[in-house]
Amino acid sequence: MAIHYNCRHCGVKLGSIEAKSVETARLGFDMLTEQERAEMINYSETGEIHIKSICEDCQESLAKNPGYYETDYLIH
Repeated sequence: MAIHYNCRHCGVKLGSIEAKSVETARLGFDMLTEQERAEMINYSETGEIHIKSICEDCQESLAKNPGYYETDYLIH
């Protein structure tokens, strides 16, 4: 099973975890609401998990330009 982290704003790959099994509490999934889980976590047919997160560049851009929250995709 692989867990892939990508930026929700620009799509850049942040990293991956290869593991046979992982407790969701260790990943922090238990801290998310049901709505946040639905928005951030996608399960593929092959058993891989895709997590939408945020990269440092997008976080910095959003902090400097709060109006960017209205856009779906950031280019930097």
